[in-house]
Amino acid sequence: MVKADEDAVYKQTLDLDFTGMEPQVACPHNVDNVKSVSELSKVKINQSFIGSCTNGRLEDLEQAHALLKGKQVHPDVRLLVVPASRAVYKEALQKGILEDLLDAGAIVSNPSCAACFGGHIGLLGPGEKGISTSNRNFRGRQGSPEAEVYLSSAAVAAASALTGYITHPEEVA
Repeated sequence: MVKADEDAVYKQTLDLDFTGMEPQVACPHNVDNVKSVSELSKVKINQSFIGSCTNGRLEDLEQAHALLKGKQVHPDVRLLVVPASRAVYKEALQKGILEDLLDAGAIVSNPSCAACFGGHIGLLGPGEKGISTSNRNFRGRQGSPEAEVYLSSAAVAAASALTGYITHPEEVA
C-alpha cells in the first residue's frame, strides 16, 4: 500500500460514499459509455471473458470462483478464463480455483492477452455480445467489428456467465 507523507498538504480532500451503488458496466463501443448493471439486465450474452492483465488477478479469479463453484455456465455462453500471469495461474491451480471453474464449464487458457486484443482465444463473431473484464471495448477489439463488448468486474462477468444475460452478482450468490 502506498501512503502519503505525514506532512503532505492537499489542496482539497473528498470523502465519497459509494454504499448502495450498483456495479457499473461500460457499454459498446467506448469505456466512457457506462450504465448500472440493472439497466442492462435484458442484454443477452454469448461469451464471458474473465482475464487479461487488468482483471486476471488472483482476486478476480477468486470473485468468479465464489459465484461459479458448484454451478454450471449457461449452455448458450462460452466462459473463458485467462489468468494474468504464470504466478497467478499456479496459485489459482494450487488453490483448486481452476479445477472448480473447469467443472463449472469454463475454458481456462494460458496467461496472455487473449480476447483483450483480439488474440488467440475468445474472438467474438458478427452479431455476438460478450461481457469482459478486459480494459477496452472499442469496435473490433475482441473480434468482429459487428460484435458488442461490455466491460465489467469479474463478479458481474461470472454472474452473467451463469444466466446468459448481464446480471448483478447478488442474483446468483
